[in-house]
Amino acid sequence: MALLCGSPSITFPSSTSFPSQYKNATAKSSSFCSFQLPLPNLTLSSPSYSFQTLFPSKTTFILRSQLQEQEPEVESVPEQEEDPRFICVEPEPQFQGPDIWNKTWYPKAADHYNINKTWYVVDATDKVLGRLASTIAIFIRGKNLATYTPSVDMGAFVIVVNAEKVAVSGKKRTQKLYRRHSGRPGGMKVETFAQLQNRIPERIIEHAVRGMLPKGRLGRRLFTHLKVYAGPDHPHAAQKPIDLPIKDKRIQLVR
Repeated sequence: MALLCGSPSITFPSSTSFPSQYKNATAKSSSFCSFQLPLPNLTLSSPSYSFQTLFPSKTTFILRSQLQEQEPEVESVPEQEEDPRFICVEPEPQFQGPDIWNKTWYPKAADHYNINKTWYVVDATDKVLGRLASTIAIFIRGKNLATYTPSVDMGAFVIVVNAEKVAVSGKKRTQKLYRRHSGRPGGMKVETFAQLQNRIPERIIEHAVRGMLPKGRLGRRLFTHLKVYAGPDHPHAAQKPIDLPIKDKRIQLVR
């Protein structure tokens, strides 16, 4: 019993006799491990004084050895106050599926196979050259798609028929010039819009669309998606092309 952490003034008699100092004792208290323990009413007429008599069973004793083995209590860290800047911000709704907010999506090879691309066809009859070329470039690059990525070939194929009937506004038929150079000194060749349209009408639309595509190997690859033909026929019926959707109301030249 010497291992108990109680007050040294408390002893446990081995016989039925009890010290006279505890005669008629009433509800005294003694310090025990930093808390008070009430002592029961003790009289000499009690037949025996057992351990349970002095200390009820509900009282829990902690030995010194057990007290030393216990781990020290960790102080609780106070909760951090909420940032006042985000008090009025509602929490994001919980949903199942991929975390689209914290993960950047980038198209894979399976997302832009040429065999899965759409084919469009457009008739260039009386279409303004610049407006027609900008619309074609948008669909070739894929800017009309929600999955548009500037560095990836996400666009479609575009077929242009009746290229010799494309129109220009104002006096561009005689004032617009096309230049080419052979690479030798004095090899510059210059011709007007009307002259090039009579010689190679497909080159006019190709030249306009090429200038609206990115420069580099991506632009060279995208340029192969343009198919221009003089006349109403084309050899791409197997691809089942659909009409090119045009939203520009001023693309058609009114004569």
